[in-house]
Amino acid sequence: MLQTPAIPGLVWAYHLLPEERTCRRLLPEMGRSELDPQDGAFLWLHLNLADQRVPAFLESLGTLSADVVAALTTHETHASITLDEQSVYGTLVDFQREFDSDTRDIGWLHFAVVDRMIITTRLQPLRSIDRVRATLEKNPARCRQPIDIFEMIVVEFQRTLISLVMELTEELNQIEDIVYDNTPRDERRRLAPVRRTVVRLHRHLRTILTLMRRAAASDEEEMPPGFDDAASRVMARLESVDYDVYALQERARLLHEEMDSKLSSETNRHLYILSLMTAFLLPPTLVTGFFGMNTSELPFAHSAGGTGYALTLIILSVLGAWWLLKRAGIL
Repeated sequence: MLQTPAIPGLVWAYHLLPEERTCRRLLPEMGRSELDPQDGAFLWLHLNLADQRVPAFLESLGTLSADVVAALTTHETHASITLDEQSVYGTLVDFQREFDSDTRDIGWLHFAVVDRMIITTRLQPLRSIDRVRATLEKNPARCRQPIDIFEMIVVEFQRTLISLVMELTEELNQIEDIVYDNTPRDERRRLAPVRRTVVRLHRHLRTILTLMRRAAASDEEEMPPGFDDAASRVMARLESVDYDVYALQERARLLHEEMDSKLSSETNRHLYILSLMTAFLLPPTLVTGFFGMNTSELPFAHSAGGTGYALTLIILSVLGAWWLLKRAGIL
């Protein structure tokens, strides 16, 4: 029988002890009093916003300001990073995860680093946060302060971006082989979702980089311990993957332009053929139209072999049209 967590929306909670280089996962049925870290330790609390009791629980902790609670419980879908009185809080971009597979759908992770505590909240399961938890359990010595977990989350997001860039690169390679093949095939429907994903990645990545630069430029009195060094390392990682994402975006744009160019050339070729057919058929049409008039005294109307003469004129008109097109350099 499943036990109902005493903490609303609890996904997991860890006490990390830097001096002992260990972490201890708290049981779901723990009481609220067990959340208080021991001497030298700090707490990582991860909550699910699908539980409507989470905002009231965060307010009841008494250690979080109203702005921090609002940042942790918001449903707004844009990235933000705010520094205030040696705490940092806001929203980061991540990718959603299904029960048995990863997706490319954008998700949002809300976080707050306050004193000896880091709190993260989300609405849907996310890729990076689960990987951070797995890494933490394998090597808890990597985290000596709450800001280290924040850095690990951003680093895992960067690694997810790299793997996604490799997947998109492979898709573009396949599309590119078809586009530059001699066999004409329209790959615009296949390219469209790739371009859309790359554009969204670039937009969100540039936003996070801008936010990190602005946060790193804040007064040192406003920064939590270790944030300045963590921000420098994180920005270096994000800038490297941002170059790859931008290159992928340019490549997708060039492929789209190449598709449009080939489609335009194909359309122009069809129009050229239709124009030639019209040029060749117009003179015979004029001849047949002339002899089809219901008027008296038409040429060859009462002479023997009139139809043959009319056919000769039709052939001569086609040859005349061909000669004019050849002389004009159209053929």
